[in-house]
Amino acid sequence: MTDLPKLDFSALAALAGKPEHTNSDCACSKLDLQSWISVPLSLDEENLQDVGTLFEDPYAEPTFTEYHPAGTHYDSPDAPIAPLYYPYNRCTVAVCKKCGRHYLRYTEAGGYFVDRRIRLLSPQLLIDAVL
Repeated sequence: MTDLPKLDFSALAALAGKPEHTNSDCACSKLDLQSWISVPLSLDEENLQDVGTLFEDPYAEPTFTEYHPAGTHYDSPDAPIAPLYYPYNRCTVAVCKKCGRHYLRYTEAGGYFVDRRIRLLSPQLLIDAVL
């Protein structure tokens, strides 16, 4: 496994602002990934390539505090994307090799399960909130 580059806010914003390629054959364009969901079986993760990480320090436990100043929730489609807050502080950023969309991904690990989660990296929701 190769080490992924740590993305600061400006690098993340640059990825979020990259134009997408129009590809109606791309499976990810047919899915509603505006909010966090379990990675659907219909999404071929082989088409996603990790391009960076939001982890500050792999040896330190990041905060579990979420950022919702407008009363949104974890799975709200309009919830802000605040990289220093949970779950973004545990994410990798991936690009779809077919259409160029960027996604946030992390693994939710509960007591008895592991669940891969994914969300579209939407530039209009990105916010540089401090802890």
